Amino acid sequence: MTAEGNPRVQVIHSETRPHDSVQLKGWLEQLIALKGSDLLLVPHAPAAVRIEGALSAIGESPLSGEEIEAEVFPAMAAHAREEYRKNGIADSSYRIDGLGRFRINLHRERGRAAATVRALPSKIPALADLRLPPGVATLAGLRRGLVIIGGATGSGKSTTLAALVNAINQQEARHIVTIEDPIEYEHTHDRSLIEQVEIGIDAPDFPTALRASLRQAPDVIVVGEMRDPETARIALSAAETGHLVFTTLHTTDAASTVSRIADSFPQERQHSVRAEMAMALAAMLTQTLLPRRNGGRIPAAELLIVGYGARQHIRKNALQHLHQEITITRKQGSFTMEESLAQLVFQQELSREEALTRALHPEDLDTMLKAKGF
Repeated sequence: MTAEGNPRVQVIHSETRPHDSVQLKGWLEQLIALKGSDLLLVPHAPAAVRIEGALSAIGESPLSGEEIEAEVFPAMAAHAREEYRKNGIADSSYRIDGLGRFRINLHRERGRAAATVRALPSKIPALADLRLPPGVATLAGLRRGLVIIGGATGSGKSTTLAALVNAINQQEARHIVTIEDPIEYEHTHDRSLIEQVEIGIDAPDFPTALRASLRQAPDVIVVGEMRDPETARIALSAAETGHLVFTTLHTTDAASTVSRIADSFPQERQHSVRAEMAMALAAMLTQTLLPRRNGGRIPAAELLIVGYGARQHIRKNALQHLHQEITITRKQGSFTMEESLAQLVFQQELSREEALTRALHPEDLDTMLKAKGF
């Protein structure tokens, strides 16, 4: 007899919701109609959406924390509701038929509920459509090692990651396992086989899912975010043993990426972790989204393909020298943020003033721009 036919067996799908909120659906319909990226629900303010980086109110009356929680909590998956009850913060995927998929973050601020709901694109963009510097495409051709994509929240890290996976999927017959919380882009099998594991639904946490993935004979592993030392440890080990591992971090350059991972471990472990990173790292990409001169946003990025020199600097914790390694490995595909920004100015996509405020080394950018008469 099936579970459904046995009255003693209760069948609950992991995506079951208590009910759908009419008001939340209405807000999300407006978000999609306005081609916005995020719905923001903050206490004592009306509902607002982010459109091309700018906020615009779509509600008339300020919301209370109780109203926000009443609208958003029922839309979350069962595991996320439980996580929110325990810790006051949780992420969940959410699907509305005919409208699309969304990523919900329900959290608390000053003791009140607040939420951000991001629209998840249904189509995975091609790398060329992202307008990133050409060197980024080389990452899809790597065979092994750890690739870290850094950037602030909303800088397009997840989109770049999905585009790289899509490029591999179209070009190579490989087994790809993605581990995400929640799944943002849904991939279909092309030349590769892709398994997508969602935390809270398919596995309890990143370390458990990552350990399990190593028993599934993957060629490529995607870890949505390097959240804790245990995840970092397993990812480094996987990269050292011949897997290609992609992940993301909230960092701004190669040096801060290495520091962020090493500093998450106890001090007595940091030296050995840096040694592991020196062996495992294949590349570090950092990116940001900038306002275009004619509207919209455009990315600027920096890429370090990790070679012998960078490995020595990481091992010795001489991270201030990593920037110069970008120039040394330019033939392998590396480029600086300043080179990326300069190209955008030359192409009239970005103002000189905006570029200089975003540069990590403004004096280098100023020299590049003056050399071209900008």
